[in-house]
Order: sequence, then C-alpha cells, then structure tokens
Amino acid sequence: MMNNELHQKCLEECLACMEACNTCFNACLNEEDINMMAACIRLDRECSDICAFAARAILSNSPFMEQICKLCAEVCEACEEECKKHTHDHCLKCAEACRRCAAACREMINH
Repeated sequence: MMNNELHQKCLEECLACMEACNTCFNACLNEEDINMMAACIRLDRECSDICAFAARAILSNSPFMEQICKLCAEVCEACEEECKKHTHDHCLKCAEACRRCAAACREMINH
C-alpha cells in the first residue's frame, strides 16, 4: 500500500522512535530523582503514542496521514528537546530517535 521509500523510511523511524520512547519511559521511572524526569516521562508517553498512530496511518494509507505525520514530527521535536536536557544514556538515545523520526516525517510530507 505504501507509495515509496520515503513512506517506508518514515514508517521505520516511527517504529524505532516508539521503541526508544518506551525504553526511555521505563528507564526514567527507575531514576533516582523521578520528579526531575516528570516532563520527560510525559513526553515519552505522548511521543510513543503518536509514533504508533503515525505508523498505523502510513500502513493504512490514511487520508489524514499528512496531518498525523506533521503532528508526529512536532511531538518528536518536543520530546527530543526535553530528552536532550538529561545526561542519561536512554534519554540521549531517545533524543536521537526523535530527531530522526521528525526528519523522516517532514521529508515524507514535503516531498
């Protein structure tokens, strides 16, 4: 159903980002100062959800795919900014996955 390699790349980055956010979410819950991680935890959950939703939209060739992927990129960018504030390995890996996903979403939309 997918049109091209940009859709495929976006799908792959969404799934990778969803996984990175879930990993970060679970790891944040085990950090010493959980209050400091609250915004990160919230955005990890939000971002994981929209990435899963965007992946489904791509797979089903949703008529709303562009809007969903645009929102996905925005949430990924917010999650990246938050994760970059922390030095934990899981946060830095998540920030990178978010950056890549946002870029893939925007590339697919703007093509």
